[in-house]
Amino acid sequence: MSSPSEIKKSSVILLNNDPWVVTEFQHINPGKGAAFVRTRIKNAKTGKTLEQTFKVSETITLVEMEYRNMQYLYHDATGFTFMDSQSYEQFTMSDADVGDQGRYLKEGLEVTASMYEGQPIALQLPRKMVFKIIETTPAVKGDTASGNVTKEAKVDAGFTIRVPIFINEGEEVIVNTDDGSYVERA
Repeated sequence: MSSPSEIKKSSVILLNNDPWVVTEFQHINPGKGAAFVRTRIKNAKTGKTLEQTFKVSETITLVEMEYRNMQYLYHDATGFTFMDSQSYEQFTMSDADVGDQGRYLKEGLEVTASMYEGQPIALQLPRKMVFKIIETTPAVKGDTASGNVTKEAKVDAGFTIRVPIFINEGEEVIVNTDDGSYVERA
């Protein structure tokens, strides 16, 4: 038995005898009353998502997971395919299982997969990744008058992020994979 304060992203909780993967969490400690953890969890078997709140005083069952280093190979109609770095065994995860993390995946990327009953159910990406800016508007003189100004920029993986106005096409930037935010130039 564990405390809900031990919950983190990609943790697996046993709830009603089903494994649930934590996709989002927020520890809340109000000024008045007991602390609690608000989570969004996804059933590893059915894919159903649920919002669940746990009081810090209650106990939960965190499933002991096997973690394997995997290499991302490719995406096709069946989903995202990964190869175990040790055994060279290939696993496929559906688009729903990978979720928003799929936009960060590049061929050859090393990730850590949480394994449950021999199948990957959750991924842990590197916290920061480098992407190349392929499309953005150039900075215009006078834009800095209002302080910290950002603009939209499309990266080579195909998604859009907000970057400072001094970033130009062709530059490489570091992106935080937890929230998709710009960190710094590479």
